[in-house]
Amino acid sequence: MAGRFFKKTEATVDPSQLGDGVLELKNFSVEEADPPQAPIIPVRHDFVDERVALHRHLLDKINLSMLDTMEPEEIHAELKPLVRAYAKDQKFPLNSTELDKLTSDIGDEMLGLGPIEPLLADDTISDILIVGAGTVFIERAGLIERTPVRFKDEAHLMRIVNKIVAAVGRRVDESSPLVDARLQDGSRVNVAIRPVAVDGPQVSIRKFSKRPYSLSRLVSANALAQGMADLLAAAVEAKVSIVVSGGTGSGKTTMLNALSSFIPVNERLVTIEDAAELQLQQPHVVRLETRPPTVDGRNEILQRDLVKNALRMRPDRVIIGEVRGPEAFDMLQAMNTGHEGSMSTIHANNPRDALSRIEQMVGMAGMPMSQTAIRSQISSAVQMFVQLSRLRDGTRRVTSISEITGMEGDVIQLQEIMTYRRTGVGEDGKILGEFRATGLRPTFMDDLETMGLSLDRSIFDPSRVL
Repeated sequence: MAGRFFKKTEATVDPSQLGDGVLELKNFSVEEADPPQAPIIPVRHDFVDERVALHRHLLDKINLSMLDTMEPEEIHAELKPLVRAYAKDQKFPLNSTELDKLTSDIGDEMLGLGPIEPLLADDTISDILIVGAGTVFIERAGLIERTPVRFKDEAHLMRIVNKIVAAVGRRVDESSPLVDARLQDGSRVNVAIRPVAVDGPQVSIRKFSKRPYSLSRLVSANALAQGMADLLAAAVEAKVSIVVSGGTGSGKTTMLNALSSFIPVNERLVTIEDAAELQLQQPHVVRLETRPPTVDGRNEILQRDLVKNALRMRPDRVIIGEVRGPEAFDMLQAMNTGHEGSMSTIHANNPRDALSRIEQMVGMAGMPMSQTAIRSQISSAVQMFVQLSRLRDGTRRVTSISEITGMEGDVIQLQEIMTYRRTGVGEDGKILGEFRATGLRPTFMDDLETMGLSLDRSIFDPSRVL
């Protein structure tokens, strides 16, 4: 190809420049002999390299201890003349708008999380997915799209990662390349770095709404029907033990937050999570969080340890962010020993799979229990499953509300009360469906009435759309 499009005129080698395998060509020029149509290459205006260099320059100029006492507007005012002077010295071709943008970006770099700070401030974005230093994706309205945001290099990205994990007392390095953390607003962060991440640091940030979702907001978003919301609200208030199941990104934690708003304010709650992300609105909440092992592999605190400890803290309800291991046994013990109304989430495709997963996780605890004994524990502890699904078009729906009615032989009896049925696909590609009751009524209906909680019986009519 070089012989066709380019012509080499002269090349000489300077022997003094030979070293480390580097060969420098001098007086080397090219001419287009028969040029093809030249592609138009877009010019980047994100000034990533300049921002990082300017950031390092400003660290020597600014009294960092004063930054914590200043408002963002004051910081912006202090930074602007310094940025203007630097831009003038370096001959950056900036207009007034670009200068303000560069000043804002530098503020994000120094005080926030650098290039992703604007993405964190955008309430329409639910996930930020960083794939190495040069690629950042976001999820908006259930669909993934690529952004022009990038980091200067891997070291720049790692500086931001270390800022995130250090804020919650955790670490990430070659000996511990996987870490769960959280941001100040409760957003969940997962980080994987080399050597397990082949293409550089992989960061997944699950953002949470600054205004916690309520059941009414979920109804407005068509995630569930009003009749479903009424049933779940009454069940939470009546201390029905609930497990929220679903796949990754289906909205389990959001649903758990929404359900928790119906817990009476005079109850004491203990939450247990790997990374604290629940946004409970009650005044009396004790938040517990697991701790990874230290560098020498000691002092690890597991969810199971926290569940055991929580039972000594006089809780009215225990809320476990997600059950994924032997702590399932302790969760069942809590639900069976006077802590009715406890809640948790679990990864499962449907309620029946959720039952099987709980059974397997109880077995992981190593207790000498028969299969029948384990199933008996589950059937007496858990009363309701709320199944969520993330559909192909990115929307999230409550696809099933089911109730455990007891044991028949060694099989747990599960009855579906309400369901979501798909009816087709619209012209815009959105999945169409309807929420309906199955005609079965929950067995705790009488208990609800004795507590003064009344439900409209028509929501259980299978002939009408909820």
